[in-house]
Amino acid sequence: DEGFTLIELMIALAIIGILTALAIPQLSVHRTKSYNTAAVSDLKNAAIAQEAYYVDNRQYTNDISRLTTIPYNLSISQGVSVGVSSATNEAYHMTAYHSAGNTTYSLSGPGGAITN
Repeated sequence: DEGFTLIELMIALAIIGILTALAIPQLSVHRTKSYNTAAVSDLKNAAIAQEAYYVDNRQYTNDISRLTTIPYNLSISQGVSVGVSSATNEAYHMTAYHSAGNTTYSLSGPGGAITN
C-alpha cells in the first residue's frame, strides 16, 4: 500500500497547528508596530508642513486641515489621527496615533523629538 497512515497525517496536522499557534502572535506584534510607524511618519510629515506654513504666515497653525491643502499637501494615512493641541507664533505641539496601534506620539516644535 502507498500513502500515509492516519497517525502520520495527524502528526503532520499537529505540527502545522503548533507552527501556526507560534506565528499568529508574532504577526499581530508586527502589525501593531507597522500601525505605530504610520503614526510616527505622519507626525514627521505634519511637522514639515507646519514649518512650511510658518514660512508663509510667520506663525504655526492650530488647524490641521490647513496643512492638508495646497500648497502644504499633508497626507494623513488611513486610520491615523493627527492633531495640533497648541500653536503660537513661536512653537507648536502635535500628537498622532493610529486607531489600530497602541501608542500616542507627541512632537513639540520647532525642532523637537517625537516622544510617546
